[in-house]
Amino acid sequence: TTLAESKTEMTEMLLPNETNNLGRALGGAVLHWMDICAAISSMRFAGTQCVTASMDHVDFVSPIDLGEVAVIEGYVFNTGRTSIDVKVDVHAEDPRSDDRRLATSSFFTFVAVDENGRPTEVPSLKCPTDVETALQEEAIEERREQLREVADGLDDLD
Repeated sequence: TTLAESKTEMTEMLLPNETNNLGRALGGAVLHWMDICAAISSMRFAGTQCVTASMDHVDFVSPIDLGEVAVIEGYVFNTGRTSIDVKVDVHAEDPRSDDRRLATSSFFTFVAVDENGRPTEVPSLKCPTDVETALQEEAIEERREQLREVADGLDDLD
């Protein structure tokens, strides 16, 4: 299965029920959308049910305001025997001006399961195009960097 076959894009209009008292997206709503997008990418890739195993560190770098559109994009960038790693980016978009900015990004790990809920093997990831290879390499390096930053932060606590 290829990286391109796992690509998923979702859009959500930010409505009042998903906002805080400042009219900005609730973090939990954004995380929910990200988890759904990553699950769809995983299932498209594996061809079977997948469950969330973990989600990496998340920083909200830009708010999503009431009336804006959240564009959630995900793709599989790495696999193990039964696990699938998915990168998810969220952009805030003003539908009136096409202005778009990064709101957050994270990495998810899913486990493919069979009809009995037991882990099952996944296909190997193929990146037949230069674009797919570049996306994979970028995601792997971004995840490494993020993990380094989190580890450095933990060292600072000592």
